[in-house]
Amino acid sequence: MTRLRAAALLAAAFTLLQLAVAPLASPALASPPTPFTNPVAAQRADPHIFKHTDGYYYFTATVPAYDRIVLRRATTLQGLASAAEQTIWTKHASGEMGAHIWAPEIHYVNGKWYVYFAAGWSSDIWRIRMYVLENSSANPLTGTWVEKGRIVTPNDTFALDATTFEHRGVRYLAWAQSEPGIATNSNLYLAAMSNPWTISGTPVRLSVPTLAWETRGYKVNEGPAVIKRNGRIFMSYSASATDANYCLGLLTASDTANLLSASSWTKTANPVFVSNANTSQYGPGHNSFTTSEDGQSDILVYHDRNYQNISGDPLNDPNRRTRLQKLYWNADGTPNFGIPVADGATPVRLRSHNQTTSYIRHWEYRAKLEPNVTNLADSQFRIVPGLTGSGTVSLESANFPGYYLRHKNFELWVERSDGSTLFRNDATFYQRAGLAGSGISLESVNFAGRYVRHSGGLLYVQAVTSSAYGDATFQLE
Repeated sequence: MTRLRAAALLAAAFTLLQLAVAPLASPALASPPTPFTNPVAAQRADPHIFKHTDGYYYFTATVPAYDRIVLRRATTLQGLASAAEQTIWTKHASGEMGAHIWAPEIHYVNGKWYVYFAAGWSSDIWRIRMYVLENSSANPLTGTWVEKGRIVTPNDTFALDATTFEHRGVRYLAWAQSEPGIATNSNLYLAAMSNPWTISGTPVRLSVPTLAWETRGYKVNEGPAVIKRNGRIFMSYSASATDANYCLGLLTASDTANLLSASSWTKTANPVFVSNANTSQYGPGHNSFTTSEDGQSDILVYHDRNYQNISGDPLNDPNRRTRLQKLYWNADGTPNFGIPVADGATPVRLRSHNQTTSYIRHWEYRAKLEPNVTNLADSQFRIVPGLTGSGTVSLESANFPGYYLRHKNFELWVERSDGSTLFRNDATFYQRAGLAGSGISLESVNFAGRYVRHSGGLLYVQAVTSSAYGDATFQLE
């Protein structure tokens, strides 16, 4: 063998060696998806966010004074937190539409903007009905809002929380209303529409609050919101009194069914979104749905409070806050709302790079890798600044704040921080670019070269070779 050929072979071998060890020797930092920081807006209840084709999100909500309708817009969801807010309509000085301006929603229908809202009379604040405003300007923060009047419903009784959606060429209105002869505060109804402010035909009653979790404090079904996915139409709704008992229920229909037949809809037996003492979030409800900036994720928009005990009537407590978090989907195509997460940065899930339907989750505090995690919060973690300091990260459990993913004897567990140096080191990682070429990998701070990886369905910190890079790489979702 000539010296030249030997040198060439040696150089080639060295290059291959470099390629093999490069992810371990000098990994770059990877950027996680930008999380939301909750709450997005203080003292804004019944939030509704509409993503328009002009690149803006439009946000409206109930204000504590119940006296006006406000609107703001931003090109990002998080940007709504700091966006300028503008009053677009104010209650009448007297008479109809003179009190209790509640639950506005903004929609774009047939080239015009519409705001649906509820209002009472100045002389009878509980004489609440539904009304519509119209604006033909391209930007609803400009132009003139025209009152299209009251939405006429059968019985002309207490009615509120109108929302609209289109399906198979038909526009529908869903709302909450009291009905003579039914001893409830409000039920859910659905009707077709002949124009954006007029229902047509006979409405169908979809749901009456009869279950224990729908009747705490008050017998309430209200605040319907619709999302269409996976061959079905899902209608979330709010139930019970507007204190810590407030929660979300769910109705489901096939997208090929007759939506104006009550038998087409099935009510989920248990609430899908409830108060959570661990995260200090109480009374989550009156939601809407939107999508992320890239259109790849569904986003749950809702309000709650960060305390349980309310002095007096909860309707007079101004501190319901607008919040955002990702809506996930179960393997069977149904939505998984999870829990109302703690204030601050929203959590993410870590999906295995090579077992693409499986996620890191904790079960009896042991960290595992499993598919179909229906107890969603077990597989959610907040990526927070590392407990040991700058340039590192720690993973805090979503449903057990103060508990972190840590290793002991090289096994991964979720445990409460005891404040010790050992715990901080065991629960801190360098977030690296994914060893398998995408996503992220997590290298132990106190055991250099050992990465979080799955093996046999359990999580460890171990040294990995190129054949196991996929075991130590995760995608953030």
